[in-house]
Amino acid sequence: MKRNRFFATLCMLCMFTACSELDGLLDNNNGDNTEQPGGDENPNDNENPNDNENPGGETMDDLIAAYFGNVIEPYEKGVEQLYKMLRSHEYDNSTINLNVDGGITQLTRALFACQEITTDECFCSWSADRYIKPMQTNTYGSEILDPVFGIFFRTMQIITYSNEFLRQTEEDKLDSRGANDTVKARVAELRAEARMIRALCYWMAMDTFGDFPIVTEVSDPSLELPAKSPRSEVYAYIIEELEQLCDDPAFAAAHSNYPRMDKGSALALLSRLYLNAEVYTGTPEWERCKVTCEEIFTLGYRLAPTYAELFRGDNGENPDARNEFLIAIPYESTTVSYGGTSFLINASLSGIDGGWGGLHLSGAFVNKFFDISNADFGTGIYSCTDERGKMFDMKGSPYGGEFTTVDDVYNFNYGWHCHKFNNIPHDMTADTYTPTGSFSDIDLPIIRLGEIYLTYAEACVHLGDSMRAQPKMDELAVRTGTEAITLPATWDSSARDMFVAERGRELMWEMCRRTDLIRYDLFSGGDYLWPLKGGETIEGQPFAEDMELFPLLDSYITDNPNLLSLDAYYMALLSM
Repeated sequence: MKRNRFFATLCMLCMFTACSELDGLLDNNNGDNTEQPGGDENPNDNENPNDNENPGGETMDDLIAAYFGNVIEPYEKGVEQLYKMLRSHEYDNSTINLNVDGGITQLTRALFACQEITTDECFCSWSADRYIKPMQTNTYGSEILDPVFGIFFRTMQIITYSNEFLRQTEEDKLDSRGANDTVKARVAELRAEARMIRALCYWMAMDTFGDFPIVTEVSDPSLELPAKSPRSEVYAYIIEELEQLCDDPAFAAAHSNYPRMDKGSALALLSRLYLNAEVYTGTPEWERCKVTCEEIFTLGYRLAPTYAELFRGDNGENPDARNEFLIAIPYESTTVSYGGTSFLINASLSGIDGGWGGLHLSGAFVNKFFDISNADFGTGIYSCTDERGKMFDMKGSPYGGEFTTVDDVYNFNYGWHCHKFNNIPHDMTADTYTPTGSFSDIDLPIIRLGEIYLTYAEACVHLGDSMRAQPKMDELAVRTGTEAITLPATWDSSARDMFVAERGRELMWEMCRRTDLIRYDLFSGGDYLWPLKGGETIEGQPFAEDMELFPLLDSYITDNPNLLSLDAYYMALLSM
């Protein structure tokens, strides 16, 4: 952290904040916007002993303490900024030195690219974007790919800011600021939410890169980023954090804090970690996975009766949809973001005014996993008994919606289009809905109960206890209007193929396909191919197993020395 610049940030911004305590501390400035000694004139000099003081004698810690003070609002802003960073495409240009796109690097949009565009579930026609071809053909190497860098720098900054919030809310600091019991109780709740957000980011980073640096609130923020910890250690750290949160009386009860994090969120993430434990650590955790899912089933979450309503423009307000979400990121049409669900609806032309186009699917995927019949490519009308298969559009697509050449993939008019994420509210139609702009009202589900049902079923089959999970599969079938899948008694290649298909139908475009295919040992090898897999061939081909993880380049850190600076965090708080 560059303390000179950080101190100057606080001093210059204090006169714009409503925090009277901070204004009082800096009365000696008399509203003067003059840079403090040791400020940006020499931003690389960290050795000046006066870095932490202004001419009046107040230290940087004094300024931070004065900002947070002994009232609740500044602490709530501290956590709200973390939530904002999960959904927003904005970032402080001073923190990175790479020419990357803010929209493409938005965290969930970056995660979508890594999880979906690299697999059979999604193709993108934007051949001019530098990251599309390497990711779509699984041929990435040491080049800078915006989404991959986005996952690194977005998660690392949220982790860094979460750590700072936790440092500033330790009990001794609250006591020194005169915080009363009411403030302390609310801060304890906020601390739990910050830890949950941090754990979610660590999971995203670990799943993407494997080995990853572990930095916590006890780490010295003035030091360089530590060496990467092995993936198994990162996994163990996340598990420990989540288990502690489940036992934390200050953490909001499950199903009580939407759209913020609560104990249901912690259990949901635990279920996903246990599901993939063998990939992450070499040791499966099917029993723990099963038990965690069973605990979730006791907490009041319910399947939405109508699948499509989970992804409509009012899903955050519609209780039938909201009751299925364990982790979701909220969006409103007033949320300016070129990631999240705004990206999904613009790139698929789903219920917005205008749009970009770009995301589509191969006819091979649609026909393999959905029971499509009577498809008329002139009118765009087709038949499908599965409710999850009624979200497609292929009107005017040539060659029966198939990709016959590599060029077809890069033409948005080819293939099948998907309107799963649709900004039209659940009780309106395209004829009665008037789009108000290009930003989304759809909350983005990260983990929902439908996924937990399938996770539970997979764990039970591995444990030889499939009949225990059969009722959950029956419930899913009722919603989809299909015949219930009978779970196999034991795990084998047929069981694997059934889950590949069913998770593809239920969770398509929900940012978990790459992780699923890796768990099933189908991502890199030659047992399962799709167009462009492993190179620019329409048949697809296997690629090296080490490509299942994205490279965490040293240049991400060495070329961006301001990446972990706290300046941007405090600048955001002081301007809220």
